[in-house]
Amino acid sequence: MNLWWRLSLRWWKLKRTPPASIWDTVSSEFRVYPTDLDVLGHMNNGRYLTLMDLGRYVLLKRSGWWAEAASRGWFAVVAGQTITYRRELRLGQKFTVSTRVVGFDERWCYLEQVFRVGDTIHAHALVRTRFLKRSGGSVDVEELEAALGGFPTHLRVDDWMRDWTHQTRVPSSPT
Repeated sequence: MNLWWRLSLRWWKLKRTPPASIWDTVSSEFRVYPTDLDVLGHMNNGRYLTLMDLGRYVLLKRSGWWAEAASRGWFAVVAGQTITYRRELRLGQKFTVSTRVVGFDERWCYLEQVFRVGDTIHAHALVRTRFLKRSGGSVDVEELEAALGGFPTHLRVDDWMRDWTHQTRVPSSPT
């Protein structure tokens, strides 16, 4: 339920936030609430993933891609993510989550999400995503690139990202 309140607050704040490009880094501010805590008194590791959802939502909404994807019958899904926790977040602490697209390969879109308090990184994540079609199937990267008007040349997928994708692949289930 906590996510719905935060989502509602994001939606309300986005009405007063200037647009951004899908290629921009967007930041979302948060505070650690009691419902975010684990038994050790710091933010639960699963809550980071939930707040990353909100960070991606903000990027899609501010860039207009939420509406554009919906008009095409597309929706974004997370296929994999890896996160490294460096410092804890405690009750009442304010922090930001920055979200940016880092690159594409033949199948996936990769995003980076970073949790910061000031300039100090508390957690760093890489997220592998793709768009699916409501009518069924996946949106090809070429189709996505055409819809976006091309990909910037500065985006790149590092070898370790490709290795991570390969190593975390789940085999198809036997029929």
